[in-house]
Amino acid sequence: MQSSPESERLHIGIFGRRNAGKSSLINSLTGQETALVSRTAGTTTDPVSKAMEILPIGPVLIIDTAGLDDSGDLGRARVRRSREVLPKCDLILLVVHCESGPSLEFETSLLKDIEKQKTPVIVVFTHCDSSQPDPGSLDKVTLQWKLPAAVISNRTGSGIAALKKSIIANADTNQDLTIVGDLVSPGDTVVLVIPIDDAAPRGRLILPQVQIIRDLLDSDAMALVVKERELSAALHTLARPPKLVVTDSQAFQKVAADTPSSVPLTSFSILFARYKGDLEAYIEGIRAIDRLQDGDRILIAEACTHHLQSDDIGTVKIPRWLRDSTGVELIFEKTAGQTFPENLSEYALVIHCGGCMLNRRAVLNRMNIAGQQSIPITNYGMVIARTFGILERALAPFPVATSLYHDEIY
Repeated sequence: MQSSPESERLHIGIFGRRNAGKSSLINSLTGQETALVSRTAGTTTDPVSKAMEILPIGPVLIIDTAGLDDSGDLGRARVRRSREVLPKCDLILLVVHCESGPSLEFETSLLKDIEKQKTPVIVVFTHCDSSQPDPGSLDKVTLQWKLPAAVISNRTGSGIAALKKSIIANADTNQDLTIVGDLVSPGDTVVLVIPIDDAAPRGRLILPQVQIIRDLLDSDAMALVVKERELSAALHTLARPPKLVVTDSQAFQKVAADTPSSVPLTSFSILFARYKGDLEAYIEGIRAIDRLQDGDRILIAEACTHHLQSDDIGTVKIPRWLRDSTGVELIFEKTAGQTFPENLSEYALVIHCGGCMLNRRAVLNRMNIAGQQSIPITNYGMVIARTFGILERALAPFPVATSLYHDEIY
């Protein structure tokens, strides 16, 4: 549980005003002095994360944030950092001091922002050591907002067990999601093509490759891992054709040439487009490539930061392939890490990475930002497959996506 990647954990964000009891709450939930607690307003300056396990949910990441009512230049910076956490939260604990009046004006305003993301919310009344919340406050939460409420004391621990039960009941765990498991049956063989080049981390595999291997094992299927140069020989050694071949997108051309047309083929990136985002929406984004014109700006969005190689996929290869395939002069810009631009109006297209370092909620939020501004968005694997002329084949394992793709091009 402790080694589960952050991107695979349920993200629980703790939000509220200064001195509402947020840091005390995370300490109560984790059973540790995870966050610094003080009566001084503004003690928490940056989001603080703690990985733990809540059964039967499993691994979770609890995130404590600075008070959203902070003021001044530094305070506004703290609020901005805290609000950046909102899009990736699968569940929000909205903390309210027990002595707050029935109006809850600040919390009402915050809920309007949260509702845009359709994130589940539990309102937690804290500091309820010797008194109960104002009845008007409770009625507003449960009757008007129709949200679950918890009443706790961080000092005595009262109500924490009930809060954990409420978290279990209200969390959207996405436990039915699978990367590749729904495409295979027990006993099937899947060939994974993993190039080993200068960009490959020495001594280990990257996260999507490891996760797909684990997903296949969980599905009682077999994984055969090869480099692109050994694929043809590996296929000939199998007594029966594999159920699927999955390749790194950068090896698409050679792998497509070496894989018989009767064997389904796709990429790690396209599998993650479905697992972390919305594959059908990404297909709609592909159409924008045909409409690109000279001078159009394209945003390359990556979820992680890494040392750039001379042939970096996002900043070098994809721009070169797109310029060559479209014949138009394009302007490429890049964003990396946990932040994502709120204003995408200047871009003709957003091309996102596979999103393995983000949780699904964060990727879908980015797609929603693009959708609200009518900016097409797609991902690395989709663009690479289209550029090489093999997108239709790479989508073949997904009937709904294939049907949509045919509707889009005909």
